Amino acid sequence: MGSEATLLLCLFLVADLDTATYAQPGNSRVGKVPLKPSHYLTENDNQYWLDSALAAMQQKLDTDPIRGTAKNVIMFLGDGMSVPTVTAARIYAGQLAKKKGESSSLAWERFPYLGLAKTYCVDKQVADSACTATAYLNGVKNNYATIGVNAKVKRKDCAGSKDAANRTASILKWAQDAGKATGVITTTRVTHASPAGTYAHTSERDWESDFDIANDTEVKGVDCHDIAKQLILDDPGRNIKVIMGGGRRKFLPNTVRDPEGQGLGQRLDNQNLIRRWEQDKSERGSKPQFVFNRQQLLDLNILETDYLLGLFEASHMRYHLEADPTTEPTLAEMTEAAVKLLKKEKNGFFLFVEGGLIDKAHHENWAQMALDEAHEMSKAVETAVRLTQESDTLIVVTADHAHTMSMSGYPARGNDILAATEKSDVDNKLYATLSYANGMGYREAVLVKDADGKDACTRFDLANDLPDRKKPRYRFPSMFPNIDETHGGDDVAVYARGPWAHLLTGSHEQHLIPVVMAYSAGIGPAASMPHASAAAHLRTSPAVVWGLSLSLVLILYSREFPLS
Repeated sequence: MGSEATLLLCLFLVADLDTATYAQPGNSRVGKVPLKPSHYLTENDNQYWLDSALAAMQQKLDTDPIRGTAKNVIMFLGDGMSVPTVTAARIYAGQLAKKKGESSSLAWERFPYLGLAKTYCVDKQVADSACTATAYLNGVKNNYATIGVNAKVKRKDCAGSKDAANRTASILKWAQDAGKATGVITTTRVTHASPAGTYAHTSERDWESDFDIANDTEVKGVDCHDIAKQLILDDPGRNIKVIMGGGRRKFLPNTVRDPEGQGLGQRLDNQNLIRRWEQDKSERGSKPQFVFNRQQLLDLNILETDYLLGLFEASHMRYHLEADPTTEPTLAEMTEAAVKLLKKEKNGFFLFVEGGLIDKAHHENWAQMALDEAHEMSKAVETAVRLTQESDTLIVVTADHAHTMSMSGYPARGNDILAATEKSDVDNKLYATLSYANGMGYREAVLVKDADGKDACTRFDLANDLPDRKKPRYRFPSMFPNIDETHGGDDVAVYARGPWAHLLTGSHEQHLIPVVMAYSAGIGPAASMPHASAAAHLRTSPAVVWGLSLSLVLILYSREFPLS
């Protein structure tokens, strides 16, 4: 090879250097001239939108998938957080910040990867939180109202749920088997369906305590561990390092008063499971800490704590809009404590975090409350992002199922998302931007006289609701009455960042989620699956490219000018 060829190769490499951009895989990169809307342009200008789109496209072009092994996995679950809920919550959060809201973003909407998950149960077209928890945590679809068992087990089949062959293992168990620490956080009872999916095996989601089993009128003589007992006494529950949420009464005997004066416990077996939890950890030579209010959590010495149990309410935790901030921690505060405690573990961790009250609010047609709970979960996601590294932590945000809330009409840009400002072109009465297909927000028709003086029915006038519309417990209108608003059968969004997050793009079954998380961490059923070849990852590394290029130049040079 002549010196001219060598010179051309060097010039090519220099030219390549001039156009290269540098970043770790998965991180957003911008070129030499970042593309963004010019400061003097407005939304009325063509170029404003074109520049904005080009900048967004450049960010996607400059985002490389991360193909390393995830040391940590964090899963956020917005219970009932349908796509319309995300859209409305985004606007709600933006308007709280005194913006129009439509172009705002919740924390997970800034993640690079997005997919859709199908949520049906084996026996139901529209799912509940039990069968979906088994899907997105255990990788197995099963029957409505059952948790941690396969579809051979029907609802309330205690014997079937005790058969080891019918039981499923969760990603939390896979993480423990791989030597990782684990944690579970929720704003509902820690024995509720979603968190129970990490540790329980039951044919009835409502069997949270032995009291619940004894009062189940459909079955008698059930000899199964209730969900609370499984959490404290059985594997993998007893090995969970961090447990936080509500539900103290499921763990206390009916002779023991609640520490915050919220009545007595509920258990009939006279077992104080909180005390059993403390004893078990102490006997294992660990340092357990039980807390039941916010100040105790904030005062917690992370370095002196190995296991943390935080039960902040007798039942579910309170809605953020109604909670006493002096006694009840936020989801973000619980997330911060959990991540800091679990980060002490050298092998990494798996953490499940649920914003469970989104669902509870939707069931009541309390749209404002639901949107606010989604906004609170966004703060928790921001906390997790701040405390971890994208290069070694996979974060997945999704929902278990949808709800029937929709966003409709043609409200003006920046219109209050909670408002009823549009009028029907049939009866000239107001209708709300947010409404439900069913629930207790149904308004009976009003009897009036028509033009001929005859009795007629007309729709309730929402103008009469204006004084109550801003109250958190205002019930948004529904099409037909139901004691509880139902779930929706829509697909739910899956947002992801970190190692192998790109595998969650596209439309897929919900039970794929834990398998991808396991693959990312190299655990569970995916432990034996090799990650993509190192060469595929090295292609995206500028340092490696330049090292190889320099080696090639030196080889060619040595051939051209051999040492004598």
